[in-house]
Amino acid sequence: METNIQWDSLDGPALQAQLQKYCTSEGISDIHFAPEKTGVRLEVRLHGILEEIATLTARTYEDFVRQIKFVSKLKLNVTNIPQDGHYTFEQEDRTAEGGEQSRTVNVRVASIPSRFGEKFTLRLLDPDKGIVPLPELGFPTEIHEKLSELVQLPNGIILITGPTGSGKTTTLYALLNTIVGKDRSIITLEDPVEYELPGIVQSQVDHDHDYTFSTGLRSILRHDPDVILVGEIRDYETAQTAIDAALTGHLVLSTLHTNSAIEAIPRLLAMGVSPYTFAPALRAVLAQRLVRTTKKECKGDAKCDPSNNETYDGRMALPELLVVTPSIRQMILDNESAEPMLEQAKKEGYKTMQDWGKIFTDNDDTTDSEIMRVTM
Repeated sequence: METNIQWDSLDGPALQAQLQKYCTSEGISDIHFAPEKTGVRLEVRLHGILEEIATLTARTYEDFVRQIKFVSKLKLNVTNIPQDGHYTFEQEDRTAEGGEQSRTVNVRVASIPSRFGEKFTLRLLDPDKGIVPLPELGFPTEIHEKLSELVQLPNGIILITGPTGSGKTTTLYALLNTIVGKDRSIITLEDPVEYELPGIVQSQVDHDHDYTFSTGLRSILRHDPDVILVGEIRDYETAQTAIDAALTGHLVLSTLHTNSAIEAIPRLLAMGVSPYTFAPALRAVLAQRLVRTTKKECKGDAKCDPSNNETYDGRMALPELLVVTPSIRQMILDNESAEPMLEQAKKEGYKTMQDWGKIFTDNDDTTDSEIMRVTM
């Protein structure tokens, strides 16, 4: 990935400002600095792919590290332990009418010690990318219409699964956005709060003061919410509390790390939750990945290289949505394994990510190699 910017010629503040401007304009989600013996690799993640854009000298990097530690309130004299911080900046954009408008971009900063110095990773949480209307996430029409129906339910639990970087948080915010302002009290519990969403109450876990997902969820229930977003279910206590909340008149949205929608069920049962409470509480599980979308000029018989990031111009969601039917509910009660559940779900119209991938490639929306990259 080539740019015309001479990154190594900039001082710390100028490098920070130029990176912010460049990355927000290009839709880059993460900035990586990797110290090596002869220099520091500067890499960015675009459309989910990490690409090197420059090699910085140790002197330039040291100046940048001082600047980034200062703005993110990290300890300047600490280099031998990991540190986490954040800062915000205002991104100026030109409107269609020729004026200017600004938006606040939040940057999460993380460092770890490495053999040749501190490695820094910056994640850009841009509201233009994180708060997206549900129909614009790239889901097939039948998926986003069903999700729109599910989030209107008065109670139950809806899970979104997938690896880090698969768009789970973006989908959660899109779902919440469809019900904000509709006479429902919405409270979130996140780690951390990634985007500000007007019209809801957002709370952030604080492990130093024992405000965790499990303890925080119990506290939230005392505030009469209609809808609760729990950032992630990581343990039995959080899982069972979320299920109990779903059974007592609350709609609960949360995430889980599994490879498929079906696998979310045995994963939660393995945590120790009761199938007798889990089965009636669960409404649906959405598993998703993000696939790069093919440029218009690379569709059809065009000879574009599917392994080249320049072949793509964006990303879309590759989903699989399991809606819990009476037969699936009974299989949960019977503690069935994932395979028979998958067979039954397919009989009832369930499509896997591979099934949707075939539809996407037939439509020239993406490539076979891209589907394999995110599903293998």
